[in-house]
Amino acid sequence: MQNRKKITLPVNRVEGDLEILVEVEDGVVRDAYSMGIMYRGIESLMTGRGPLDGLVITPRICGICSSAQLHAAAKALDMIYRVEVSEAAKKIRNIALAAEILQNDIRQSFLLFMPDFTHPAYKDHPLYDRAQERYAPLRGSACIETVKETKKILEVIAILGGQWPHSSFMVPGGVASVIGQSDIAQCRYQLEKFRAWYESRIIGCSLGRLCAVSSHEDLEAWLDEKESHRESELGFFIRFVSEAGIQGLGQGCGRYISFGLLDRRTPVPKGALADAAGLSPGFADRSGCLSLDQTLITEDVSHSKFKGIGAKHPFESKTVPLLKDVGRGDRYSWAKAPRYDGKTAETGPLAEMAVERHPLYLSLLDTWGPSAFVRQLARITRPARLIPVVEKWLKTTTMGQKALYTKHAMKAPDGEGFGLVEAPRGGLGHWVRMRGNTIANYQVITPTAWNASPRDAAGRPGPLETSLIGLPVEDSKNPVAVHHVVHSYDPCMVCCVHAVDLRKK
Repeated sequence: MQNRKKITLPVNRVEGDLEILVEVEDGVVRDAYSMGIMYRGIESLMTGRGPLDGLVITPRICGICSSAQLHAAAKALDMIYRVEVSEAAKKIRNIALAAEILQNDIRQSFLLFMPDFTHPAYKDHPLYDRAQERYAPLRGSACIETVKETKKILEVIAILGGQWPHSSFMVPGGVASVIGQSDIAQCRYQLEKFRAWYESRIIGCSLGRLCAVSSHEDLEAWLDEKESHRESELGFFIRFVSEAGIQGLGQGCGRYISFGLLDRRTPVPKGALADAAGLSPGFADRSGCLSLDQTLITEDVSHSKFKGIGAKHPFESKTVPLLKDVGRGDRYSWAKAPRYDGKTAETGPLAEMAVERHPLYLSLLDTWGPSAFVRQLARITRPARLIPVVEKWLKTTTMGQKALYTKHAMKAPDGEGFGLVEAPRGGLGHWVRMRGNTIANYQVITPTAWNASPRDAAGRPGPLETSLIGLPVEDSKNPVAVHHVVHSYDPCMVCCVHAVDLRKK
């Protein structure tokens, strides 16, 4: 331990503030700690409020996934109010959530992850100059196009919900808006434009051609099939990683949790494209996949800066910050440690594919393991699976009367409700307890809480921490391998934590 060097890294190009502490010995990370350095007080803010306040407040947890937060909050209230959501309203909710996922996947890939390829550590890489042209922050061609094109897909949410971010159009029983024929036509037009750009620039082929890739060998054949494949952003990503020899970098925990990409109660369109969209909730590991049981989800605060110790189900847990000696001892993060049946689990696009048992990703996991490369590849290609599903829902959405979308919700009865959705970064859950028409307890578990969690009572590191252990570190002042792995999880510390300690330098 005396030969180990501790390095604390403020990580940029993530949503919010994240610090990574790594212990390096002989050029290798021997231990790692993921530290959320701000306190999120949203749960405490919700206590004592009216039942509908969560529809306004919780979307402001994050400016990137506010539709996902709204969706989870609305589903929890659906359960408490005991109201059925019409098929039309389910589709409208899902379309808005899907649009948010589409913009995030592209922005994360080309604004947050790929700029790492411009790091001076790769100056001798044969594709380094072209990486600069494409991904240099603020001026790379892919970065500029990403900003322009993803703005268009967000118009879908604005059309359906009135604004983005922080809309509040989902309500108990459905949605508050009346969707007309012209609204649907505008949404379809925006999606068609986004699809055309994604096919031409991002993947260099049709969605159907990419979705036909079902193994590691198929992916290599696809790459060599056409120049448009190789020169696409996806092709460039694969080539750069392969040339650098970093396909297996950042092995995760090998366990995955997904809440189901869209509301499963909505009929899934038939066809291979829809079946591969990652719609099924579940928990998967190397032995196979199990159905999701939300009663097995717990939050552990043993190494978090909150009162208490051990793990509790969200209905039973509280969010009470430590106000004294908060910077001492082994409580090193303002994030809690979610666990499923006592186990760590990764969530996000790769988890969706592992739960879905998608043949391409099962093949890649066999070849490279749960690495940063496979994790990021799942995110870049997710729109190819998701766009056809959204197109079919838009074609079959019922327009017209408000009664098709909402049902009047009376006074909230005492009880409990939870809403589970697959947000852009993975499984998101809201757990709400209502007493006397007032919120008695409100708990939120975000995707980044799963991925960037601290250790639990047994000392088990979270998925991101696990992925960092064993990494090579050539430059301790700016270890690019650490950044690759951290960015592959798309951390959103804004979702995890929400108030900064200004006393900290």
